[in-house]
Amino acid sequence: MPSEPITTTGEVLHIYSERAYQVSLPNGKKVIAHPAKKMLERKDEIVPGAKVALEMTPFDFEKARIADIL
Repeated sequence: MPSEPITTTGEVLHIYSERAYQVSLPNGKKVIAHPAKKMLERKDEIVPGAKVALEMTPFDFEKARIADIL
């Protein structure tokens, strides 16, 4: 049974490509994040400084999925 994703917030620091962003977590850790499929049409709103809601797996704390723009 898959475990529930960890949800948190972050701030976009850098855009690597349309599908990869560097995001800073509240504890200062930086992760690589990609937008969820439902966020692809809003990718123009994901800019440096934007606050985003993130989902992370408990197995890999280096990557995250951008679930929403706050």
